[in-house]
Amino acid sequence: MRTAQDIMTTAVVTISPEADITEAAKTLIEKGVNGLPVVDADNRLVGILCQSDLVRMQKSLPIPSLFTLLDGFVPLSSTALLEAEVKRIAASKVADAMSTKVVTVSPETTIDEIATLMVDRKFHTLPVTRDGLLVGVVGMQDIIRTLMPKS
Repeated sequence: MRTAQDIMTTAVVTISPEADITEAAKTLIEKGVNGLPVVDADNRLVGILCQSDLVRMQKSLPIPSLFTLLDGFVPLSSTALLEAEVKRIAASKVADAMSTKVVTVSPETTIDEIATLMVDRKFHTLPVTRDGLLVGVVGMQDIIRTLMPKS
């Protein structure tokens, strides 16, 4: 059975958490990718920045619902969630806008496991890591290429 290491792209376009959002947007457009793995100076995966993270920055801030209790206002949504949303919308650095809960696969993950993750979780690309270090990415196109006969 073929695995991630058989089909992954190893020349991965990455970005630093300290990079400006404008640099990230330019890289996403110029490289024609849906997302950028965010790595630290040691090539450790610390997050991922997707086009959807940048689109989210353009939305309006949801105003939390309030109700009064004993002449005080009580928010119906978490203050911490509101603060996190404000931080994402106002982000100027990749670290402020990226997702830190990244689903990864190992080089030994089988193609059918990767395909299942992509379909079930609606991922277009999955980072491939070994011991926390980014070693490649597998995208939908990589999986589709396995259906084509080798020339």
